[in-house]
Amino acid sequence: MSKKIGFLGLGNMGGPMAANLVKAGYDVVAFDPAPAAQEQARTDGATVVTTAVEAAAGREIVITMLPNGKLVLDVYADLLPVADPGTLFIDCSTIDVADAKAAAEKAVAAGHRAVDAPVSGGVAGAAAGTLTFMVGGQEADFAAALPVLEVMGGKVVHCGGAGVGQAAKICNNMLLGISMVALSEALVLGEKLGLSHQSFFDVVSTASGQSWALTSYCPVPGPVPASPANNDYKPGFATALMTKDLGLAANALRDNGVDGQLGALAAEIYTRFNQTDGHRDFSAIVTDVRNRSEQEGDK
Repeated sequence: MSKKIGFLGLGNMGGPMAANLVKAGYDVVAFDPAPAAQEQARTDGATVVTTAVEAAAGREIVITMLPNGKLVLDVYADLLPVADPGTLFIDCSTIDVADAKAAAEKAVAAGHRAVDAPVSGGVAGAAAGTLTFMVGGQEADFAAALPVLEVMGGKVVHCGGAGVGQAAKICNNMLLGISMVALSEALVLGEKLGLSHQSFFDVVSTASGQSWALTSYCPVPGPVPASPANNDYKPGFATALMTKDLGLAANALRDNGVDGQLGALAAEIYTRFNQTDGHRDFSAIVTDVRNRSEQEGDK
């Protein structure tokens, strides 16, 4: 018999993830406050309930995909007392390492099991079931979560104890944010120097400046047809989410005494861009670099 899974958070990422579990034969009972997300989940075959508690009660596994650490902790406060003893809580949100550790500690203290399992791969990866999961938690709990995570992801890595999955996610996204800013600056410089986007791509994609940001997610239309740049920067991975993740990284740099100048600067750049373009894909930062460059040239 398929395991019963409670799934909380049916947004751009959580919705497709829950749908893939349904396709794999899991009995998914889901909750999200947004009517549109509820309707899509019903269409995908999940049983939609009206409260988070209903989604968690009587389940063997509870998955959360929520916007921030405070909400994860608040939801856990409601769910932990009503969940069956030994329920495995899998939090796929991207949150602060301290919040992830606190959530795991509260779950264990209430007689449950817990892992943090943030993801990389964006909306396309969520829909295709090819996400990368970075997991923190005890070895036995990771083993219990693995079959479910493998349904939703193409790669699952056990990174260490509680909170270490979040550490991997924060480091990865800090590097991605820095890379996208640097790539955007190089592209705009190339434009100024008369270098076409395609020529830039053809050279750099096989040269020492090559990066995932260029070859898989090129921020200008043309060279990579599947990139958001070819769809008016529809996310993808929204600028608002990258801004949140870089903020977590900047806090971690400061709290751990790391001289991370580029990480802090990337956080500042995206914070500014997020004020007007938070709804666009984070790769649209190239338009901000271009616009600010034109303004500088007009002085």
